[in-house]
Amino acid sequence: MLHRELSPPMMFSSAPHGRHTELPGSERPLSHNLRALAPYLWEFRGRVLVALGCLLAAKLAGIGVPLLLKQLVDALDASRHATLALPLGLLAGYGVLKLAATAFNELRDVLFAAVRYRAIRRITLRTLEHLHALSLRFHLERQTGAIARDLQRGSQSLSTLLNYLVFSILPALVELALVCIVLFVNYAPAFGGIILASIAVYVGFTLAVTHWRIEHRHDMNRLESQAQNEAVDSLINYETVKYFGNERLEIARCDGTLAGWERAALASQTSLSLLNFGQGVIIALGLTSIMVYAAHEVAGGRMSLGDLVLVNAFLLQLFVPLNFLGVVYRMVRYALADMDQLVRLLDTTPEIRDAADARTLVPGPGELRFEHVSFAYTPERPILHDVSFTVAPGRRLAVVGASGAGKSTLARLLFRFYDVQGGQVSLDGQDVRTLTQASLRAAIGIVPQDTVLFNATLEYNLRYARPDATDAELHAAVRLAQLEAFVAELPQGLDTIVGERGLKLSGGEKQRVAIARAVLKRPRVLIFDEATSSLDTRAEQAILAALRTAAQGVTTLAIAHRLSTIVDADEILVLDHGRIVERGRHEQLLAFNGAYAQLWALQLAEREAEDVA
Repeated sequence: MLHRELSPPMMFSSAPHGRHTELPGSERPLSHNLRALAPYLWEFRGRVLVALGCLLAAKLAGIGVPLLLKQLVDALDASRHATLALPLGLLAGYGVLKLAATAFNELRDVLFAAVRYRAIRRITLRTLEHLHALSLRFHLERQTGAIARDLQRGSQSLSTLLNYLVFSILPALVELALVCIVLFVNYAPAFGGIILASIAVYVGFTLAVTHWRIEHRHDMNRLESQAQNEAVDSLINYETVKYFGNERLEIARCDGTLAGWERAALASQTSLSLLNFGQGVIIALGLTSIMVYAAHEVAGGRMSLGDLVLVNAFLLQLFVPLNFLGVVYRMVRYALADMDQLVRLLDTTPEIRDAADARTLVPGPGELRFEHVSFAYTPERPILHDVSFTVAPGRRLAVVGASGAGKSTLARLLFRFYDVQGGQVSLDGQDVRTLTQASLRAAIGIVPQDTVLFNATLEYNLRYARPDATDAELHAAVRLAQLEAFVAELPQGLDTIVGERGLKLSGGEKQRVAIARAVLKRPRVLIFDEATSSLDTRAEQAILAALRTAAQGVTTLAIAHRLSTIVDADEILVLDHGRIVERGRHEQLLAFNGAYAQLWALQLAEREAEDVA
């Protein structure tokens, strides 16, 4: 049976880039992916059983049609009856069976529709939930475009599997069993023997060729995901592409991948044609052999004309779905291959997990403590070495140092995006590793250096910190972050769409949104990670005044590049290559005339040069 499977690559889904999870180098056992599907079907097990009952009833009605047809032909055979009468009962029964088969099939489809669509919904949400549970390390290395394609292809393959398993494979097997039983009971064993032999050869040939062809499908999937990721990557970095005039380079990179996809697709289609032809030969030989034998039996008087019609009807009824079964088997294998990457993704173990006995953070004044903390993203790249400090409740500690000194790593450890390899991070005397991640992160607010916003309204992005905040609280946070004038200038005010990743806003405007969002969260600990780096001097001073007001009574950790923003901190730590080399207040550190004093002098010179310019 001719089948076409090629489709153009889906190339525009979403988002940033990185390195994707492993690609399937070889196909995993089918049982593994089938077991992954089982939980999504169990929820509607009663409906599944009823649907299977309808399937069996439809096939029994379908088998009854050729049996009635035989009796009709024999009843109308003039050579067997001197007087012919219209067999109204048989004709009515024939119509009832045809109607019953159709009705039971449609009822089966209706019953199973809820199972199929609920399973797709659940596996999609389960995958999204799992992605959110995976560690920051995974998301820094991911390829979002490829993952989006794998998720789309995986959910589609789930629907394909359920459709083919319930609506094609199982019905064909039931029908095959019923036909063989009828033939073996009522006719010579040769009929059943020829059918079984044809089926065995057909299945063996299909399995062998499909197993060989599946590697082409893996190559197609891998290259399609890669092409999608390259296309999305170039669009996300649209401005960078334009800066360097590298449109042709991006097109050429994607075209090179698509050329490989094209070769794999052509090889897949060619081998598909070979498989179709081989299956056609096997079916033609089986059909011809049975019809020759049946005609010989009729000529010898051992079978009636109705028997010949019955056998022919059974053959057509059997070999049509059997022929399609070859296509179904290939599509099931492809669907399992398509969802293989999704199953691998679900098998990925989160690096950071709540302990079995994890408890909720107990409310407290907000004392933050790092005790002999050592950390490395990879063993060969240590970041922090024996870092110890305490931030008393309501006090402000600042951390400064050169790029790569480990400043932002402190915030990631406090949020528990990573776990320390040595020492302990605690909040109000509670080791963060013993707490639930949700309760820990609910107590911490952050104004990041790079503020990324959702492609939604300004109000949605502001309320993201606390969706249940009142309008009064929202407007108070807007005023505190010096956003009132900006919102007033917008034609749609807080209902303005900010664009993907907030690209419609300037860097300073995005940071003000981040500040308002952090304030609205009402956290126990506030982290300012280069919180004013995108602001000019005038705006910076206004925001700093607002931040001081917002931070009153809140434990604050300020990670700073501009030293002018942290001169009033209660304590300043100077990090150098992951070690604290100086600590004290601003005046004390200047008096030391060490690393901090050098940074201060350098920034003063830069500020004077800017003023002159």
